[in-house]
Amino acid sequence: MKKAILLSLLSFAALAGRADEGMWMLTDLKEQNAAAMYELGLDIGIDKVYCPDNISLKDAVVHFGGGCTGEIISSEGLVLTNHHCGYGHIQQHSSVEHDYLTDGFWAMTRKEELPCKGLSVTFIDKILDITPYVKEQLAIDEDPEGLNYLSPAYLKKVADRFAKKENIEITPFTALELKPFYGANRYYLFVKTVYKDIRMVGAPPSSIGKFGADTDNWMWPRHCGDFSMFRIYAAPDGKPAEYNENNVPFKVKKHLTINLGGVKDGDFTFVMGFPGRNWRYMISDEVEERMLTTNFMRKTVRTVRLDNLLEEMLKSDKVRIQYASKYASSANYWKNAIGMNEGLVRLNVLDTKKKQQEKLLAYGRETGTDTYRKAFDTIREIVGKRHDAVYHQQAIYEACQLGTEFYKIPSTDALLKALKENNKEALDSAKTKLKEGFDRFFNKDYNPEVDRKVSKALLKTYAELIPAEQRISIFAVIDKQFKGNIDAFVDACFDTSIFRSPEAFASFLNKPTAKAIEKDLMVQYAQSVKKGYNATDEAMKAETDAYNLAHKTWVEGMMKMKQHEGTPIYPDANSTLRLTYGKVGPYSPKDGVEYNYYTTLKGVMEKEDPNNYEFVVPAKLKELYNNKDFGRYAMKNGEMPICFVTGTDNTGGNSGSPVFNGKGELIGTGFDRNYEGLTGDIAFNPQLQRAACVDIRYTLFIIDKYAGAKHLVDEMTIVE
Repeated sequence: MKKAILLSLLSFAALAGRADEGMWMLTDLKEQNAAAMYELGLDIGIDKVYCPDNISLKDAVVHFGGGCTGEIISSEGLVLTNHHCGYGHIQQHSSVEHDYLTDGFWAMTRKEELPCKGLSVTFIDKILDITPYVKEQLAIDEDPEGLNYLSPAYLKKVADRFAKKENIEITPFTALELKPFYGANRYYLFVKTVYKDIRMVGAPPSSIGKFGADTDNWMWPRHCGDFSMFRIYAAPDGKPAEYNENNVPFKVKKHLTINLGGVKDGDFTFVMGFPGRNWRYMISDEVEERMLTTNFMRKTVRTVRLDNLLEEMLKSDKVRIQYASKYASSANYWKNAIGMNEGLVRLNVLDTKKKQQEKLLAYGRETGTDTYRKAFDTIREIVGKRHDAVYHQQAIYEACQLGTEFYKIPSTDALLKALKENNKEALDSAKTKLKEGFDRFFNKDYNPEVDRKVSKALLKTYAELIPAEQRISIFAVIDKQFKGNIDAFVDACFDTSIFRSPEAFASFLNKPTAKAIEKDLMVQYAQSVKKGYNATDEAMKAETDAYNLAHKTWVEGMMKMKQHEGTPIYPDANSTLRLTYGKVGPYSPKDGVEYNYYTTLKGVMEKEDPNNYEFVVPAKLKELYNNKDFGRYAMKNGEMPICFVTGTDNTGGNSGSPVFNGKGELIGTGFDRNYEGLTGDIAFNPQLQRAACVDIRYTLFIIDKYAGAKHLVDEMTIVE
């Protein structure tokens, strides 16, 4: 008996100390995952999690802004997501006079909730596996190049046909999304409803929401309250509508119950969200390519960009607010690239991939087919051929397209054509569109002097990375007209271009000439960057088409092998709704180091550094800590929890995802991964993979005790 108990405890400890791989399709849960979830601790019926015919937890999980996840936490459309997901909208509403990034924002009445231009919240109404229908359409439609199976434009047409055939109701706020899965071996259609009147309700100051900033990003332990809140508004009849001051809070059909019981080691959790991209079916050659191209460029180029941006941001509050969102966005995957490359080497992921691919090749031999061997050889050959083009394309993308903002000036092609044809009607139309484009480019968050400085540094970095004979064509202009002096070229762009200022642009638009456009250095630069990027695309086109076909075959082999083994399968992440599950637990990244599974407010005070903007602690938070004024949100031992880690499988796009306990109650919000788990986008490591989550008790503590916005807590459904 004692031996049996000991074995049971050891088995439980092993489960608690490892993560569970899989970004599962909700449509497959009942068949593939329900038994495992029940065994691990799911305490509600699987139909309560997802049911195609009835309301379930799925109906309270939303796609927030297209790049994050959110959850509905009140019957009146209150949405909880991450601070970094709402960051761009917090920044848009901020100014030197109303610095919500620094001070936080809390709407004390509905009238104070701020409309967020361009923000949407999307509900998933239906998830349909329509693979047979898509294959039927592919077989009868003309497809001269054989590429329709991956074409978004083609798949959109198929989705529209299917919706018409099945009498799916389509409104101006309905979105149909048909995507390929498993390398285009399956197709799922998502029928969605999009709400476009979204208003900002609350956000803590960055000293709470981004505590630790870049230093702590992707790290554990974490001590940040990474959350923000928004509200969905609808027309008085409850239907989606564009922004209107007469719209009302949306009466949702499902909102989550919040549990204040907290988490303990070994607790079962599950997460629903919209993970962005991962590449679990890569072969080892592709992993090495990723390390030497995408990740290398992100680290190298963004280091230069971020250093220059930060220098200017620290000089001026205006610049800090203008570039806060741009800096944060760039820094996020800069550190991700660094950590991923380190982890891929440290964990010998290339060897792991080689073992995985050899297993499939052996399966092919056992089943008497050389299909997988041919696909494998094709992928390896293509990766070798395209290396230089991928490397150059990533350099152009990072340095010129993302880094130099003046690349984004509006196109002058239509205006130039109208001028040369002397077509007055076309000229008037082109001038109007160009003015609209200029206003989007030269917006309140654009600072030409910052762009001037950053562009000089990035073009020099590009020139160091790419040999002279391979560089984009604008470098011929730099060499000929400016004797190779990049600084002089950039200065000339910002001193002479028609896009250098609103005044210069207005003067040009008053009397536009073809000569002014053709001579303009910013125009020449933008055209050169676009042409250079397209050239690398064209250089890889044949390889890309062949790769996609080989990859489809390779993934099909993986599916068949796993089905033969009786192993559940899941497709790579592609920004569609998924579920992951695992247990709360500590982890040990290396010998002698053990990380606990939760953090407390004590850790914030230990990290405080008033001379470092990343670790400033608000005075009121210190006062609450010193007085132990935590209300009902404290742990049983009296401490104030902040974050915890759990062994769920996640990636970018999962930010803001609800973390559920076994009863389907909200206990936290996912916001990050641990540094040691960054390799998970390519190869999952069950011992090291952890999702970092804000404890819901800390979220409510900040809203209630710190912000004094108890009215928001009062509209939530909470159990102790």
